[in-house]
Amino acid sequence: MILEMKVPSPGESIKEVEIATWLVKDGDYVEKDQAIAEVDSDKATLELPAEMSGIITLKAEEGDTVAVGAVVCLIDTDAAKPAGDAAAPAAEAPKTEAPKAEAPKAEVKAEAPKAAPAATSYAAGTPSPAARKILDEKNIAPTTVSGTGKGGRITKDDAVNAVPSMGTPTGGSRGSERTKLSMLRRKVAERLVSAKNETAMLTTFNEVNMTPINQIRNEYKDAFKAKHGGLGLGFMSFFTKAVTRALQLYPDVNSMMDGDYKIAYDFADISIAVSGPKGLMVPVVRNAELLTFRGIEAEIKRLALRARDGQITVDDMTGGTFTITNGGVFGSMLSTPIINPPQSGILGMHNIIERPIAVNGKVEIHPMMYVALSYDHRIIDGRESVGFLVAVKEALENPLELLMNGDAKRALEL
Repeated sequence: MILEMKVPSPGESIKEVEIATWLVKDGDYVEKDQAIAEVDSDKATLELPAEMSGIITLKAEEGDTVAVGAVVCLIDTDAAKPAGDAAAPAAEAPKTEAPKAEAPKAEVKAEAPKAAPAATSYAAGTPSPAARKILDEKNIAPTTVSGTGKGGRITKDDAVNAVPSMGTPTGGSRGSERTKLSMLRRKVAERLVSAKNETAMLTTFNEVNMTPINQIRNEYKDAFKAKHGGLGLGFMSFFTKAVTRALQLYPDVNSMMDGDYKIAYDFADISIAVSGPKGLMVPVVRNAELLTFRGIEAEIKRLALRARDGQITVDDMTGGTFTITNGGVFGSMLSTPIINPPQSGILGMHNIIERPIAVNGKVEIHPMMYVALSYDHRIIDGRESVGFLVAVKEALENPLELLMNGDAKRALEL
């Protein structure tokens, strides 16, 4: 029996996926539930398992965009599992025929210059309308592009493959590589541009003295790790708790625009931006306002591992009412994070640097972090945005009282 394997639906809003990588070759024998391909959607990379055992015939190439429900391969379930490489010699037969087929092609190529002398044709160097549009967008002069069309005309493909001049070479390697962006990366790019173009985005800044948090972590991190099965006590749990507290104080920051309406939420689903092998991913910690420090750390660790291993699902990244991103892990001192639509706010964390500050009229050295809040000014006013960031700062600089109710051991479940 020939089984048609179709692309399953990764989520309600996803209509098509891209074949990122085939994990098997055409003609391979596959076992049931064996991962045969990785497919990219605009939200995640997913593995495609074989539905039955048998010989597989691929019907799509890597990089192809296919609709959900389309057939991507066939599995011959009646085929016996091969004992070895007995079929290998048979595979050589097509290769021996290839040189015979090439001879006519060589003759055609040889006669091509006689038929169309591009240098003397009036069309030489003239781009088609589609090619001209692409060249204009790339800011490339048509005179620098060699046309491969009839009479030397510049085709759309010529324009797509054209690259700007890099100047006169002076020696050394000057190689380049053109690769297609994954569907996930293209979707991220589209959303980032959309956020810049369709929101009234502003950013406000503040700084946080991290000494109180460092003191709590230094005192309890070993006991926390021992009590909770190796779970680390990081900064993200403190920031998440501070954010959920501030969202309750300033609910406009936890709302979204929907045409002429504002949607406000009484829960805090916090999106955590993480860097995965396929690019930026933003999994969601659900109802973070109800989680303890241990619960937040455990959930962030679970989601980060799934993102790193390429096992993140669409559901893991669906929703979210506010985002936290930490550029500090890469050494960023200050940045203006971009809103994650349709959310209205995002908090940017940065690296911690010891700096001199004034404390009670004296100069002291403390570990300091700059924090940034980017927000949609269409729905969040300056009072709410600045007040929100100040509330985050206050909670981080007094975590024992504002985040732990004065009892660190109880808050950390020690």
